[in-house]
Amino acid sequence: MNEIDLVLFDRDGTLVHDVPYNGEPDLVRPVDGAREALDSLRARGIGTGVVTNQSGIARGLLSTADVRRVNERIDALLGPFDMWAVCPHGPDDGCHCRKPRPGMILRAADRLRIPTERIAVIGDIGADVEAASRAGALGVLVPTAQTRPEEIAAAEHVARDLSTAVRTVLSQRPSGRFPVGRRPVTAAHEITGSIR
Repeated sequence: MNEIDLVLFDRDGTLVHDVPYNGEPDLVRPVDGAREALDSLRARGIGTGVVTNQSGIARGLLSTADVRRVNERIDALLGPFDMWAVCPHGPDDGCHCRKPRPGMILRAADRLRIPTERIAVIGDIGADVEAASRAGALGVLVPTAQTRPEEIAAAEHVARDLSTAVRTVLSQRPSGRFPVGRRPVTAAHEITGSIR
């Protein structure tokens, strides 16, 4: 059993209620138990980060500034997060960062100097847990109304809610580790790849 030192969360549908192509910080609403779940990780010295596909940028529905403002609102409500990674590409762009590809997870591992086998990824769709698997990380699926039955069937770890997912992660790691560095969202935020 590997110790978990970093938990990466999908953003929409996992940490906050999904508002499609949201560019409005005032529409951000954390899911039930998000603050408590994050606090329980941080209290044990486990780093936290966000890895999010934002194809609205590629589609011209959002600007990078829109996404940054929403992320800053989430960070104000639920942070501080140790890192943010945003894939701005569309599904057909062939980038390395868009989940289910593992690029954002691998970048987080490199940047925070944490082996991927000590990283967990929590998300609400199959692409989140598939990206975790491809990176060699632990993936935990928290299904929502948008999660397809086949994604639930394929996931190795399924939790009924975010709090249960975090308990699953904590069961993979004994307590007593030291936290990774805390950085404000402006320093931790990253748009991966180039915007096409």
